This record gives sequence, C-alpha cells and structure tokens, in this order.
Amino acid sequence: MAVTEMLDIFNENLEPVGTASRGDVHKQGLWHQVFHCWIVSGSPETGWTLLFQLRHPDKESFPNKLDTSSAGHLLAGESKEDGLRELEEELGLHARYEELIYCGLHQEEYRISEHYMDREFTHVHLYRCSLPLDEYRVQHSEVSGLFRVEAEEFRELIGGRRERITARGLTYDEQLRRVPEERSVTWADFTDNTEEYYGLLFGALDRLDPGGFQPSLSGGRT
Repeated sequence: MAVTEMLDIFNENLEPVGTASRGDVHKQGLWHQVFHCWIVSGSPETGWTLLFQLRHPDKESFPNKLDTSSAGHLLAGESKEDGLRELEEELGLHARYEELIYCGLHQEEYRISEHYMDREFTHVHLYRCSLPLDEYRVQHSEVSGLFRVEAEEFRELIGGRRERITARGLTYDEQLRRVPEERSVTWADFTDNTEEYYGLLFGALDRLDPGGFQPSLSGGRT
C-alpha cells in the first residue's frame, strides 16, 4: 500500500498554517518547502561545471527535462537540513549539512497543468563533488541520466547570449546499463526556473572557494 506523503503548508509569508497531502498541495496550489542541491565541480581557474539530472519520463512534472542535480519536497516536520536525504536517495551520496553552501531561499509559483499548481519555498544549496558520473548510484525510478554542463555556458544560455550549449554525460538503457551521451541542448531542454533563482545559484558560485569538501558514497544503495 502506497504511503501518503504529508507536507507542511504555509501562507505566502512562510508562516505555517497546517499540513496536507502531497496530492492536495499540488491540486490546491498550497505553499510548501522544497530542497535543491546543485553539484559543482572544477575551480575558478578551469571553470565550474554543474551536474544536471535527467528526469524520468514517467515524472508528472517536467518529464525528460534536465533538472537540478538533486531536489525534493520537505516532509511534514522536516527542516532544510533534512533535505540531505535527497542526495542519498537520488544520487547515492552521503554528506553532512555543514559541507553544503546555502545559496538562499527562493519563492516561486507556476502552473504545470489544469490540475497541478506548484507554489514553493525553495532552499537552494551547492555541494562540491568531482566524482565520475559512472560512480553515482542513482534512483532509477526518478533519474534516467546525468549530464555535466559548463556553468558559464549555462549562464549565457539563461541570459539569451547562446542558443545552444553542450551537455555531456550518460543515460541508462532498459537494462540500466550506462550509455555515454553528448547532447546539444537549448533552453527548452531544461526545467523552468526564474531569473531570481539563478541569481542565487550563480551568486554563490561566484563566491565559491577553490577548496572544499569531497563526498563519500553511501553504503546503503546498490
């Protein structure tokens, strides 16, 4: 029997007003909290690279789109620190919250369909990680591929200074074997986010110290 996920709900000022099921949250367009974490590799000298996950084709929202490295809803009673479980569940990474860089809080609302409205308070983070793509242990029900994109090229795509950029990575076939792939992608290939959201991301990236933590793989996933 499927477990009903319950989320804390808020008014537009991030004041708690109760709880609701995940289904009702999106049907009624209720404000809730989500966790985002961008995996970054490289250095200021060589340039930063961002990791994108390719959303599974069965996802209700943004199927087959390139998305934030790791993201998910915060359940009822959870804080932004509890969002770390998304890194472990989706990518097989074990991290401590103090190893993440908090970019800030972004408030956004958008309609996916007639019956799906998203109103989110998004806690945006960075995490330094240079693991090869084939060493990630992904959650195949959620993620169908991993791609890296040069951060400055992505910034230029967002700003309209490029029409296409290159994403290099891998997808998983029906037997879950890794298939190397290179794609020429446009803005339409990515999930929607606002200029303010990306301002948080690139503001933190521009301040990122060349040093930083490196991850360990979680032993709980196979």
